Amino acid sequence: MKKLLSALFLISSLVGYAKGFQVITLGSDGGVIDGNISGYLIRDKGEENFVALDAGTVIPGIKSALEKNNFSGLSIPKDTEWSDTGYIFREKIKGYLISHGHLDHISGLVISSTEDTKKDIYGLKSTIETLKNNVFNWKLWPNFGNEGEGFKLNQYTYQELKISEIKNLNGTNLKVTPFSLSHSNYESTMFLLENNGEYLAYYGDVGPDQVENSKGLEETFKVLGPLIKEKKLKAIMIESSFDSSKEDKSLFGHLTPKWIDEEFKVLEKYSGEGSLKGLNVIITHIKPSLKKNDNMREKIKKELLENNTYDVKYYFPVQGESLEF
Repeated sequence: MKKLLSALFLISSLVGYAKGFQVITLGSDGGVIDGNISGYLIRDKGEENFVALDAGTVIPGIKSALEKNNFSGLSIPKDTEWSDTGYIFREKIKGYLISHGHLDHISGLVISSTEDTKKDIYGLKSTIETLKNNVFNWKLWPNFGNEGEGFKLNQYTYQELKISEIKNLNGTNLKVTPFSLSHSNYESTMFLLENNGEYLAYYGDVGPDQVENSKGLEETFKVLGPLIKEKKLKAIMIESSFDSSKEDKSLFGHLTPKWIDEEFKVLEKYSGEGSLKGLNVIITHIKPSLKKNDNMREKIKKELLENNTYDVKYYFPVQGESLEF
C-alpha cells in the first residue's frame, strides 16, 4: 500500500508539474536615475537557473528581490563564502540576453563584471560588435570578452544570434529566437523565449513602425499571432517610455500608450479579433520625470488602463518584484 501511494504521489507530481516562467525585475525604469534601469531575470519555473534580459541594473535588483523574498525557492549552500546576493549573481545567472548596446541596457553588466563568473553574452551581431568594440576594449573597460582588442580575459563568451534562428541558452532549459527591431534607426531586438512549448516575448527599446519607417514590430507580430491563437504566448514585455503627450519627433525610438494601442491593432490582425483579451502585457522602460508633481509611471498606467481597447492584462512591475506566468 505504501509503495502504491508513493507511486500515485509521484505520478500526480509529474502531472501537476507547473510549466511556465518566472520574471524578476532587476530594473524597471528607462534611465535618468541610476540603480533601477532596464534589467530582468527569467527562468523556467521548474529549474533554478536564470538568464538576464538586458542588464542596465543587476546587483541592486538582486538585493531588492531578496528583500522581497522572491528567491525563496533557490538553493544557496550554507558553506558558500558569498553573500546571498553574490551567490545568485555569480552562480544562478547563466547568461545575458542583450537587446542592444545602449548604456541603460548594459551598465549593470559592465560595472559588476569584475565580480562575475564565466558566462555567455547573447545578442545580434550589431549588439556584440558594440560590446566588443566600444565597451570591453581596455579604453572604456577591460576586455572581459573572448574577442576584441588587447588581452582577452575570456570571462564572457560572445554568442552571436541570427535573426529567426532558435538558440539553446546554456545552463538553462530555455531557448531563444531573436528578431530585429528599429530603435531610432538603431538595431534593437525582440527575444522570443521558449520553455516546454510555452513562450514569452521580450522587446528591447523600439519605436512605432510608422514613425521608424520600419516593419520590425509587424514582423514580430506575424510570429506572435499564431502563438496567441494557440494560447501558447504567456506574456509580452514591451516598453512605454513616455506618456502620449510626447510628440512623434521626440520619441527617439520609443513607444507611448497611444502607440501601444495602435501597434496592438496590427498584432490583432495576425492573432484574430478579440484574441488579445486577457493577454499578459508587462510594461517596461518607463522614463521617470524630474519635474515637480509629474509621475510618469502613474500617467502611463492611467492611460493604458483607461484606454484598454483590447482588454489585455497590464502589469507595471517595480524593482525586486516577481511575476509568474
